Amino acid sequence: MSELSLEKLKPLAAKNIKPFLDDILSKYQDKIHSIYITGTAVTDDFNEKTSDVNSLIVLKGMDMKFLEQLMLLGKKYSKHRVAAPLIMTPEYLNTSLDVFPIEFLNFKLSHVTVFGEDLLENLEISLADLRQQCERELKVKLISLRQGYISSLGNRKILAEGLAKHITGYVPLFRGIIVLFGKLPPIRQREVIKSLSDAANINTDIFANVLRVKREKTKLSQQDLNTLFEDYYNATEKLGKIVDEIKE
Repeated sequence: MSELSLEKLKPLAAKNIKPFLDDILSKYQDKIHSIYITGTAVTDDFNEKTSDVNSLIVLKGMDMKFLEQLMLLGKKYSKHRVAAPLIMTPEYLNTSLDVFPIEFLNFKLSHVTVFGEDLLENLEISLADLRQQCERELKVKLISLRQGYISSLGNRKILAEGLAKHITGYVPLFRGIIVLFGKLPPIRQREVIKSLSDAANINTDIFANVLRVKREKTKLSQQDLNTLFEDYYNATEKLGKIVDEIKE
């Protein structure tokens, strides 16, 4: 019988997530195929003050009673920075690799199996599917950036928060692009940005700058924010053109 194993997690992440996992395993262990911790909780990017502990739970079969239980537990554990887990089944996983190749690539690269059999380690990601999603995501981000800039109405706080939110979503995408160039992407966020520069032969300083502004909560003038946004948008647009030219 599988046992819960949290030794590979960051100590605080393990401390925060253990009561939650103990709770659900005590009632639903026979319905659970495997549990994984993903994201920063398994990397050196984990920030004890701000990082949530993200998880993926694979059920043997979808069970609405289990979802109801999680809903009831959400309020209890969210204050300990335990994020609502992703729920799927082995069948859903296997039939969704072509739809969400970026997401599953990042699960494969950055996860710790804490219960059950590891289904993520040997996932096979199609480069054609990955390229298509990378291109689509970059186009969507350009639309989102334009709309976010207009919607900020010149409010510095809203614009800064919008950029900070965007850069977090860029890192998984960057890993996908690095793979398209035949390279193994690193896990740490700053190293991913540097690796992207080397792989795609593009200046990624603006992405590193936005990540730094996010982490340090730097307050910028309206002019500096406008310049940051323009450089960020232009770099995203250029990256989109590079991905569009990658041959499948």
